[in-house]
Amino acid sequence: MKIRVANKGDAQGLWRLRNAALRYGCVQVYDEPTLKAFTPDIMPEGMNKTIAENQVFIIDSSDGKNPVACGYLDLVTGHVEAVFTQPEYQGKGLAAAIIEQIKQQARSLNIRQLTLSSTPNAVGFYLRQGFSVVAKGKYFSHSTGTYLDCVEMIWLDNA
Repeated sequence: MKIRVANKGDAQGLWRLRNAALRYGCVQVYDEPTLKAFTPDIMPEGMNKTIAENQVFIIDSSDGKNPVACGYLDLVTGHVEAVFTQPEYQGKGLAAAIIEQIKQQARSLNIRQLTLSSTPNAVGFYLRQGFSVVAKGKYFSHSTGTYLDCVEMIWLDNA
């Protein structure tokens, strides 16, 4: 499957991808009311801004109709964001390919350090991608009005 850069027309599909991945992967991490509030069906306007201001990388389904994996690098902060995979596509190396694309983008921009805030269930995946745990943390979610557990991680380019 090929990686491409998202455009504004991908926003709704990316929002559905995000919610499906979080609802599936975080079911053992966050309670049901928190997870429901964290994954509202109505897409916030900020999603369009994210796509406009960043290169959001996408892998589409084989029919090309829906994104099945995504992620991007915040070019201002060097923070990796929104790495998600549709549940039925997990374990096929798609998110790893997205992370590799993000690392290549960072290298091309001379960014030698990446950070991310992982949900607790995804820490093992990021460790396998060369990230290291920095600290356990809390992420304030405006949609839930609470702090959610997360794990702060870092990747240093040794190339």
